[in-house]
Amino acid sequence: MTQTQTDQARSTQASARFTVPAKHPMVTVLGSGDSLLRVVEDAFPATDIHVRGNEISATGDAAEVELVQRLFDEMMLVLRTGQPLTEDAVERSIAMLREATGDDGNAETPAEVLTQNILSNRGRTIRPKTLNQKRYVDAIDKHTVVFGIGPAGTGKTYLAMAKAVQALQSKQVTRIILTRPAVEAGERLGFLPGTLYEKIDPYLRPLYDALHDMLDPDSIPRLMAAGTIEVAPLAYMRGRTLNDAFIILDEAQNTNPEQMKMFLTRLGFDSKIVITGDVTQVDLPGGTRSGLRQVQEILEGVEDVHFSRLTSTDVVRHKLVGRIVDAYDRYDDRNGTTNGSDRT
Repeated sequence: MTQTQTDQARSTQASARFTVPAKHPMVTVLGSGDSLLRVVEDAFPATDIHVRGNEISATGDAAEVELVQRLFDEMMLVLRTGQPLTEDAVERSIAMLREATGDDGNAETPAEVLTQNILSNRGRTIRPKTLNQKRYVDAIDKHTVVFGIGPAGTGKTYLAMAKAVQALQSKQVTRIILTRPAVEAGERLGFLPGTLYEKIDPYLRPLYDALHDMLDPDSIPRLMAAGTIEVAPLAYMRGRTLNDAFIILDEAQNTNPEQMKMFLTRLGFDSKIVITGDVTQVDLPGGTRSGLRQVQEILEGVEDVHFSRLTSTDVVRHKLVGRIVDAYDRYDDRNGTTNGSDRT
């Protein structure tokens, strides 16, 4: 390395010190067995991070050191709300800070994302975990019709359900309507054994499971009997006008264009619609176009309609799920194929 290169390298080096207030035990910042500190060290391998007492120091590339400083600032903001830090939360904070680098400065901060509570039930709080999830939740507040489009595990249906329950509890709506196409049975359920509810239960079970996470399980049958919560196949929406309701259409990639239009035109006064789906997981018969794919071309840019697009980085299941989604995307790119039967 020449003298000029050495001088340039030195000019990009920086140091920073961060003091943890005495009221916060260091274990809450560093994690049990320094687990959180290891996450930070792994994310910034070229930065020397040292802890002495309640002081944390970082030395390395100026841009990386600045990110480390911002990270610990955000971690402290989260801790001040009384919310514990996890390895996952720290990893997502780092990803958000890196993504925000070069933005205009108006991007939401990790602390804003990680401390936004939607719903609390039985000691458990539901909140967004990524920047795109927060923007999706905010869009539901601001718009009448919102599309949440993304791969499995990105929380698009779960967060929509949480917003529906929140709207019901705050009396913004008087009922919740949950629906999805029973495409596996061709929407023709008559040949299946049992009562109507026994026939449709397998297709609607994921929606019931989410409800049980958000409401007292004993109250759900009562709310359903009163019509306050309705769970039904998409075919049963035809001919209705849905007023004063929070309506969720799940698995919308399995609607055809006619079904999508039918559903959207059910919108009544003082209602809100959230439509969720994954355009890479279409189960429609060959040659049938997905209504979710087509509607993006038709409604993009229409006032009070919003499209929120989530990606593998928003997957909140096991981190391997995100890698699996990315691997399938790379495979499709190499082979020029599309997951699912929708090729148009």
